[in-house]
Amino acid sequence: MSQTQMLKGILDGCLLAIIQGKECYGYEMAERLSEYGFDAVSEGTIYPLLMRMQREGLVTSVRKDSTAGPKRKYYSLTEKGNQELKDFLTRWNQLEKSVNSIIKQETEGKGVENGTTSTIRSE
Repeated sequence: MSQTQMLKGILDGCLLAIIQGKECYGYEMAERLSEYGFDAVSEGTIYPLLMRMQREGLVTSVRKDSTAGPKRKYYSLTEKGNQELKDFLTRWNQLEKSVNSIIKQETEGKGVENGTTSTIRSE
């Protein structure tokens, strides 16, 4: 499974977390995601998500002058967006706990390293 496929379900939460910190625009969000190691996420992926989140009332936007080029659309969280972020964090923490538990229990002592197994189990 590619990183892009895995990200599909969590990218909204990541964007909400970035926006919660401060009002920002799409390119800035792409740069922030890249700083965290999500290099495969482009503005072309982010803008449709932001448009959907705006339609759902999770974010608002305002156009502001830019020091370089045309006006930029800055996004900020609404009250509903803040609640969605809290809900996402609750779901994410449970998912993370479950996945880590499975990985630890099922791979411990079985020679699993970097996604490959060095031993074969017969069942």
